[in-house]
Amino acid sequence: MENKSFIADIEQSIIKHWGRPSLSDYKSGPITFSQVGERIARLHILFEQCGINQGDHIALCGRNCAAWAISYFAILSYGAVAVPLLHEFKPQQVEHLINHSDCKFAILGDVVWEGVDADNFFGINAVMVMQGFQLVYCKNERYKQAFDNLQKLFKKRYPNGFSAKNVKYRRENPEDLALINYTSGTTSAAKGVMIPYRALMGNQVFADRVITNLNEYSNSICMLPMAHMYGMSYELITEFRRGTHIHFLSRVPSPKIIAQALSEVKPDIIISVPLIIEKIYKTKLKPFLDKRLTKTLLRIPSIDKMLLSRIQKELHTAFGENFYEVIIGGAAMNQEVEAFLKKVGFRYTIGYGMTECAPIICYADWKDTKVGSCGKAVAEMEVKIDSPDPEHIAGEILTRGENVMLGYYKNEEETAKVMIDGWLHTGDLGIMDKDGYLFIKGRKKNMILSSSGQNIYPEELEDKLNSMEYVNEALVIEKEGKITALVNLDYDKLDRDGIDKNSYDAILEQIRKDTNAELPAYEQIAQIFNQAEEFEKTPKRSIKRYMYTHKVF
Repeated sequence: MENKSFIADIEQSIIKHWGRPSLSDYKSGPITFSQVGERIARLHILFEQCGINQGDHIALCGRNCAAWAISYFAILSYGAVAVPLLHEFKPQQVEHLINHSDCKFAILGDVVWEGVDADNFFGINAVMVMQGFQLVYCKNERYKQAFDNLQKLFKKRYPNGFSAKNVKYRRENPEDLALINYTSGTTSAAKGVMIPYRALMGNQVFADRVITNLNEYSNSICMLPMAHMYGMSYELITEFRRGTHIHFLSRVPSPKIIAQALSEVKPDIIISVPLIIEKIYKTKLKPFLDKRLTKTLLRIPSIDKMLLSRIQKELHTAFGENFYEVIIGGAAMNQEVEAFLKKVGFRYTIGYGMTECAPIICYADWKDTKVGSCGKAVAEMEVKIDSPDPEHIAGEILTRGENVMLGYYKNEEETAKVMIDGWLHTGDLGIMDKDGYLFIKGRKKNMILSSSGQNIYPEELEDKLNSMEYVNEALVIEKEGKITALVNLDYDKLDRDGIDKNSYDAILEQIRKDTNAELPAYEQIAQIFNQAEEFEKTPKRSIKRYMYTHKVF
């Protein structure tokens, strides 16, 4: 990777694909690579006039859109440090993280800007709304003049017009800080992960090796938050480097919108989180599979094969048919759903990563997947299990390699806890089989130690609960020494089946009994409660577990 340059790749992609479509907000016309290059040049002049230096921090917070991507590439190619913040953060969180990360400039989405109070910013000199790149806040006349004179300054800089030969960016050092990415926080408050260019490029070297079907004639859909490393690396950077036309789902992507976009765009790659796949399975497939006739037909060998083949074809059609595989990450996959996808031959794979590795750690091609596994360590990374018997006794997953972060921003204490003797301690527990496939058991912080000394992994119990009828989602915690389940019921299905609220307690108790029937004695769920509202989620759709551990029932 010595001669690889992330910035050079961005520069060369703009030049090489100059007239090709690059970015589209869904249902809007495309922005070409030449237009991206010109808009980046304008932002560079603006940064320069506003006194922003290389190494200064610029916040970026808003919904997925073409302007977000242009801003991101402009920040990095200028030499500043990007601070992408999830637009799902509350306004007070956005204000706090912008201050914590020492940002001097902010590019915000219109909705985010409406929610924050600029008077609470400490070091911000100016704020620009990404929709239209309009100045909405500045501390002195200098910044206003920079915005007002931008067109004049641009014409002076490029008197003969802007062309591909004008696209020339600085080159980075692999260890330079590229961005500070705040974790979405499933078990604790957000921490600022310092991602070097080395880690960004390590993920792209991996992508070049395994994602071989993307080129300038390809299409992709960006539906995961770009401020999250998973979406940023594999729905934005990979595609932009290849010249692929990216279509942004700029609003909250409902299942209906996702289905429509897949059908229309027919993407050549699909990046997903388990929740999207599981919802399709529960709403579209499971009702059909639970029918008595379907169960009967699936017991007849010749018809079973034909029926499964038909389901596979319909699934592939629903995802647009052009994709090589659906790459799933961000959280654990429900075992029932995964087993079915494997049975019908659906082209999926499940990877493993974390923000601290920008994000990839493990992967396997869809043809080589093992049910319950998230693949093997990628070439850029080493993985080991901190256990006396890694094949049979779960231990903490440790990793090291090109993709590992520099540390947590202004948090040496937390950095020291996870970076030990060159190994990143992930906080995840797992086992590794003789072939090197990793199987994750759960988070180290979540593990419950039973009175008999047995390790109980809440995630495994949740997987059982989530497969039960009428369960939308479940969370398992320890409460006063008892294994306790919180269940968010599928109220739509309950209504369709004519079950009223007076029966919910009985339904929950039956769910508890049915789940316990599949569990050993030491894992028995002692109590179960209704979680009336949907669980608070991170952008990768994981439950914010820490919010419920001290809940009063």
